[in-house]
Amino acid sequence: MEHILGEDWTITPAGGSSGEAYFAKNERKRLFLKRNSSPFLAVLSAQGIVPKLVWTKRLENGDVITAQKWLDGRELTPEEMQHPRVADMLSKIHHSSELLDMLVKIGKKPVVPEDILRNIKGLLKRNFEGYSNIVIHKALTYLENVLPIITNQKQVVCHCDMNHNNWLLSSEGELYLIDWDNAMIADPAMDLGMILKWYIQEEEWEDWLARYGAKKEKQLLKRMYWYLIADAMKSLIWNLDNGKQKEAAKRFENLKRLLQKVPI
Repeated sequence: MEHILGEDWTITPAGGSSGEAYFAKNERKRLFLKRNSSPFLAVLSAQGIVPKLVWTKRLENGDVITAQKWLDGRELTPEEMQHPRVADMLSKIHHSSELLDMLVKIGKKPVVPEDILRNIKGLLKRNFEGYSNIVIHKALTYLENVLPIITNQKQVVCHCDMNHNNWLLSSEGELYLIDWDNAMIADPAMDLGMILKWYIQEEEWEDWLARYGAKKEKQLLKRMYWYLIADAMKSLIWNLDNGKQKEAAKRFENLKRLLQKVPI
């Protein structure tokens, strides 16, 4: 990275699982650098969803380096996820035709719910001794019964990780949603279920959804829980496969709680 910017820059790893992100600073500027970031980043920047993209450079080996404005700021707290600006931002993302067009152009395929369910069943048959467990059976039954409602819904750009750690509030009061590596073309219920279940009191769902631009209808709730349950099952299986028994036990309890809440 040093040969790209010059000797007067100090570059340090930014952490993260990929190891491809860095902070860079000199006496005048501060930048956030990333190697081989998606071309999707440019559209996100143009719409003010992520910090401003400053430049993009292609290296001789084919790698692409992007530089974004490095902001003073902080992550949102779980309590701050209830703020109306979060609903406004998510609505903007889900209703953006420009974001959807770009994901299509870079080769993203829409999520097919049937494929999700087929994958879960395959993983259970191969790797999960408790396949006949009543909780697992109940979860699979829900996924199968609600599948016709899930199929053929309007699909949008979904971030797919609504964790409060991915929401950044700058010192100037600008709100951003970062870390788009797992973005998909999917039912907006995928994002809505995550944010409502994790951060919004159930008695406030109707008001939150109204701010977002949707109604609290039984069909939407069933779709939300479908993706929450599918995600909980995949997470449970992954932890079991990787010998993480304590974490798997937590995921199993989470699955049980979800099943207790599913709309009838």
